[in-house]
Amino acid sequence: MAKQIVAVVGRPNVGKSTFFNRIAGKRISIVEDTPGVTRDRIYTEVEWLNHIFILIDTGGIEPMSEDKILVQIRLQAEIAIETADVIVFMVDGRDGLTSTDREVATMLRKSKKPVLLVVNKVDTKESSEFYYDFYELAMGDPIEISSALALNLGDLLDSIVDYFPEEQTTGLDDETIKVAIIGKPNVGKSSIVNKILGENRVIVSDVAGTTRDAIDTPFTDGEDEYILIDTAGLRRRCKIKENIEKYSTIRSITAIERADVCLLIIDATEGVTEQDKRIAGYSHENGKAIVIVVNKWDLIKKDTKTMKEFTKNFRNDLAYLEYAPLIFISALTGQRMNKLLEITKFVANQNSMRVATGTLNEVIGEATLLNQPPSDKGKRLRIYYTTQVSVKPPTFILFINDKKLMHFSYQRYLENKIRENFGFEGTPLRFILREKKGDDK
Repeated sequence: MAKQIVAVVGRPNVGKSTFFNRIAGKRISIVEDTPGVTRDRIYTEVEWLNHIFILIDTGGIEPMSEDKILVQIRLQAEIAIETADVIVFMVDGRDGLTSTDREVATMLRKSKKPVLLVVNKVDTKESSEFYYDFYELAMGDPIEISSALALNLGDLLDSIVDYFPEEQTTGLDDETIKVAIIGKPNVGKSSIVNKILGENRVIVSDVAGTTRDAIDTPFTDGEDEYILIDTAGLRRRCKIKENIEKYSTIRSITAIERADVCLLIIDATEGVTEQDKRIAGYSHENGKAIVIVVNKWDLIKKDTKTMKEFTKNFRNDLAYLEYAPLIFISALTGQRMNKLLEITKFVANQNSMRVATGTLNEVIGEATLLNQPPSDKGKRLRIYYTTQVSVKPPTFILFINDKKLMHFSYQRYLENKIRENFGFEGTPLRFILREKKGDDK
């Protein structure tokens, strides 16, 4: 089940970023006593009462402003609202109810999402003198907090997680491969979806951000069942040329959460961008199988060394994804599109592959003989036993004598040996170190 998303919204300067940073436990957002400082939506993972959810900070909403920057901020906040499962509507307990608060409340009512009305900057045990004024918004009992002093934040978090649904099954067969098409806008994601499906089920346009919502499309290929999760971007709602790239990452994150395989689409004419790196990093950290798909290959002038040079550059830019297959395609001409599903199925199988414990320990044993484990002050790392405990991603427990002796480089060496012997192409591997008292002589 994908993580729930909680968006913090409100007019400027009510303390949204201070709240966000307090909950996140670190200064992620810039905090400054000037309206409009938080322009980019920022997100972080939060854990509370065994619930892990994504918290989104947004810029202040000024619904009636025609200032271009403020309009961009409003659009960004609207996207956060549409994406969110629960909304924290923050107001200022010192200022009281304002006309802008009323306008934001009207916007939130249209969203049909659960909304918690939060009165911030109540820094004493006494209620805000304006407390009862906020009932005019007809959004239930206001919850008073102080982000600066961390007052009543636990009660607010309790109220947030109360809206989360119980764990549910997806209703899909375990054999169904869920594939997320991810990447920054305008790299050809919708065109790739259409080529895979063989029909125009998704609108295609050369304007960045055509597709507003993620679209799930079930289909079969022979006996294999798939769900395609298209995150092509966001439909433009006005003539302002907002920076769509800033808005699309959260869509990719929610798709990644639900997927088995992520097809990271990169524009061959642009190379790897910072947004590509962020999205790829989230896929890697969440243990998803990954295929790097370089689209628009037909637009590149080529000679005998072109593909080799491009491959080297992509591998350098995404060095931590060296396990991921890389394929050069053209959705426009269909070049190598017939191989894309084949690779997708392959890495999905690798992501859910299990290795027999006996065979695994033979490989680890041979690896330690070839390259002796590190030592420190006369004490050497000993690996007593290794076993695979889960899949998606493949996860291994190493029982050792001392975690401090397991150097990162040696763990990488063991990972490479496992890959050499078993494959695991296209999937990250996870290692859990467990100390076990034994004979360290």
